[in-house]
Amino acid sequence: MSKTLFIGLMSGTSTDGVDAVLADFSEPSRPGLLASVSLPMPQALRNEFLALNIAGPDELRRAALAGNALADLYARACLELLEQAKAGPDQIAAIGAHGQTVRHDPAAGYTIQVNAPARLAEHTGIAVIADFRSRDVTAGGQGAPLVPAFHHALFACGRTRAILNLGGIANVTLLDAKGGIRGFDTGPANVLLDLWVHAKTGRAYDADGQWAGTGQCHAPLLNYLMDSEPWFRRAPPKSTGRDLFNWTWLAQRLEQFGAPTPADHDIQATLQMLTARTVAQALAEHAPDTAEVIVCGGGALNQGLMRDLQHLIPAPVYPSSALDVPVQLVEALAFAWLAWAHENGQPAGLPAVTGARQPTVLGCKYPA
Repeated sequence: MSKTLFIGLMSGTSTDGVDAVLADFSEPSRPGLLASVSLPMPQALRNEFLALNIAGPDELRRAALAGNALADLYARACLELLEQAKAGPDQIAAIGAHGQTVRHDPAAGYTIQVNAPARLAEHTGIAVIADFRSRDVTAGGQGAPLVPAFHHALFACGRTRAILNLGGIANVTLLDAKGGIRGFDTGPANVLLDLWVHAKTGRAYDADGQWAGTGQCHAPLLNYLMDSEPWFRRAPPKSTGRDLFNWTWLAQRLEQFGAPTPADHDIQATLQMLTARTVAQALAEHAPDTAEVIVCGGGALNQGLMRDLQHLIPAPVYPSSALDVPVQLVEALAFAWLAWAHENGQPAGLPAVTGARQPTVLGCKYPA
């Protein structure tokens, strides 16, 4: 009898930590969550990943060492999951480990996730499936977003739904009533918010949008941010990341904005509205019949952002936790499912999402 237990690991664009789940895929559309762990990213490792997003000295060695450190953190999360569930490594079919994206340029034919899957397999005694994006990119796709096939398996219900993931970058999965699946990135979610609040207050993030709530959205600046970036006007399929939306992007636009610069907290409120406006615009253009929006990722915990989204979107907006799927574990659960899909030969790279020439089975396997 084939094993049905899979581990999923995710460390996203926000680089704030590792989320890990152990799930039972006896019923793939209804995975049973057996254990979960969230570990903070050590500050030195976080700083290194952020630095690796731009050109620098000795990048190959630094990336290799960062991958080793991430694999060690992943292994620690896996061992904590096993302890929680009182399970042994021999009971687990595979680990789905995404790694940390540091460069993503599908137009040039590459995407780079720093990882050390062989090290993770060695430290855990469990097979590891990694490198989920490159096969789709090689097939002419964006290699992102990766999760719409999983969202369909978990959330399809016979009516039109949008699944909105608010990590560092925002992406949507559009599920229509007839079973169709589309998906794409809409723009920045937490990445610019975190950069600005850290630069101005030293805090890692704006908890619950409280600082943004002390300010007001500056409409001229919001319009300038949207109008000055051609990526927002691109038609799907499309994907993005820190290669585009980073401190340089924000600093240049604040410098070039042809009016008095707003107060710091007003800029935070404006960046929060930028996330909401770009999501709402994407839904209005590409899924105007959306009946409800299910939100996951760390941004779902930001009540200020959730209020902005509900204000702009003419459909109910609610967190995935309302459906008993914790908002911060959806992506880790998705990578457990992607490992399951790889093991079962099920394509998860979808042309309707990424623009690839054909569906592809994603990931490469490193045996235990």
